[in-house]
Amino acid sequence: MDQSPSKKLSVALSINDEIRQVEIRPVDTLLYVLRTKLGLTGAKPGCLNGDCGACSVVVNDTVYKSCIMLAIEAVGQKITTIEGLKDSPIQKAFVENFAFQCGYCTPGFIMNCHSLLLKQPHPTYKTMKEWLSSNICRCTCYEEIEEAVSSVIENREKPINNEFEKDE
Repeated sequence: MDQSPSKKLSVALSINDEIRQVEIRPVDTLLYVLRTKLGLTGAKPGCLNGDCGACSVVVNDTVYKSCIMLAIEAVGQKITTIEGLKDSPIQKAFVENFAFQCGYCTPGFIMNCHSLLLKQPHPTYKTMKEWLSSNICRCTCYEEIEEAVSSVIENREKPINNEFEKDE
């Protein structure tokens, strides 16, 4: 198979529980394909080198920076974008806690939190803060973001002896 950077390949991607057929080049990032080929613009281009998290998506329950993941790597994987979450409790908590200013970073934070809660349904406050540290908010809404995620965690059914404590 010709793997030259300009060679187009037709692939099927599982995005938001739907199979989408798309033509890609081996060098296309998942972010590029989501935004330009599939019209899913929730993942945002920020730094384009994996530092800011604005482009975060969930692949097989793990958060990934789509700006540094090749689309070809996503073939056969289950991809969830912000568009696939609909009205999740995390999104509602962000609105209720005013956890955004400009909103550019918000989809990335929400996807990161979604992945955290898939992996650890009842994380500690420290774990939640560490998890959120992989995303950047230039408007400095960190306190409101932490409050939003905390409210979702606190409102989940808790197992015995696993209280969510702010163990800063």
